[in-house]
Amino acid sequence: MKKNVTKNDLVDSIAKNVDCERKVIQAVVDSFLEEVKHSLSKGNTIELRGFGTFSNKLRNGRISARNPKTGEKITEPIAPHYVAAFKSGKELSEALSKLKVTADEKK
Repeated sequence: MKKNVTKNDLVDSIAKNVDCERKVIQAVVDSFLEEVKHSLSKGNTIELRGFGTFSNKLRNGRISARNPKTGEKITEPIAPHYVAAFKSGKELSEALSKLKVTADEKK
């Protein structure tokens, strides 16, 4: 069964794997995520060999759009803006390719 893994789950798992205090790992994870955010906000690309690359991607503006939740039309134009993008690296892609697709997911 699939599970959503939270930041706290990651911190707990890392703390067990490296036999280190949870609060130290929490500080490292928080610092890492803050640095990723800071670097991306400056327009930098972050390359983690074997894992993947975080970058900025320019999303074109639109004149009209719809709220996906309500279907309501949005009347004000949406300006061009940047969004975070992630491209998986070779090792991560290979690890994911070994996952088995269930019947429910084939729909």
